[in-house]
Amino acid sequence: MINYPPRLCLAHTPTPLQPLRRLHAERGGPLIWLKRDDMTGSILSGNKVRKLEFIAAKAKSSGFTALITCGGIQSNHCRATAFVAAQLGLKCHLILRGEPKVEAMTEGNLLLDRLSGCSISFHSAAEYNVHLPDFFAAAESRLQDQGFPALKIPTGGSNADGIWGYIAASEELCGDFRHHDIQPRSLVVATGSGGTQAGLIAGMSHFDPQLSVYGVNVCDDAAYFHHKIQKDFDDWYSQYPFQTKPLDCSNVLTEKINIIEGYVGDGYGLVSNDVLKIIQKLSRLEGVVFDPVYTGKAFYALLAEIDKGRFKDERDLVFVHTGGLFGLFPYSGQLAATA
Repeated sequence: MINYPPRLCLAHTPTPLQPLRRLHAERGGPLIWLKRDDMTGSILSGNKVRKLEFIAAKAKSSGFTALITCGGIQSNHCRATAFVAAQLGLKCHLILRGEPKVEAMTEGNLLLDRLSGCSISFHSAAEYNVHLPDFFAAAESRLQDQGFPALKIPTGGSNADGIWGYIAASEELCGDFRHHDIQPRSLVVATGSGGTQAGLIAGMSHFDPQLSVYGVNVCDDAAYFHHKIQKDFDDWYSQYPFQTKPLDCSNVLTEKINIIEGYVGDGYGLVSNDVLKIIQKLSRLEGVVFDPVYTGKAFYALLAEIDKGRFKDERDLVFVHTGGLFGLFPYSGQLAATA
């Protein structure tokens, strides 16, 4: 039994595990089961709220009264963090990468960020990449001077605290498998900051050691994510020596970091017509909506890998839908052009 650290109830869980039977009838191959973590809530939808249940609990128990985090202009994590802060009565500051055009201020996640009442600073990509620690320090100092000690949360909530969110999700998934009487051997998820994949690897290594977790990187490359996820594991062991003892198999976890690369395309947040067509197809065929940055790109990769024969011996295959619906709206023009 795992002794979880303190946790707040923020997500609507358990989320459904949904078979994509019409897609299966059309394509054949393994039956893809969709873990609907896009249904963890409304404003707090997606994978980030599972991490924030543990991160926010740490903030509250440690006496922090503000949260600081960072990401792209349309960051799902930043939006979720801003609304978790609002729900808990905490101050929040977002450090966003990019300088938005006027129309972007009323689109998707950025519109919601502004509605939450958080403070926001925008920085060019060049400044952000070089000076992010300085921006965190400045925001922390300003909030401290105002009487609000702040917890600093890294990109995507991917750290030792956030890992617990998808360890708990792994336990939930194994209950789903028993309920549906399936024994999938592979699970695929989009990887953008590494924390969701890290939690799934750690959790499944304990609850279902025969299942392999594959991350489709939507930015950077496989070498980066091997290093990043290993660093998250190292921090996790260091910060939670008692709770991680039943899961302390660092060599095994390192060997289980599987990255499917080759689908970043022209870069993070840049989407091809092929990915947009997959988003449209699943919307119409299954009534499921993916986003262009994470789930759409990762699901496109999954179908391509199935076509290449990677999962040819599998009957059931799991794909984690990590949400991101609000990030769809800034791509409305591209979607309309491919309709």
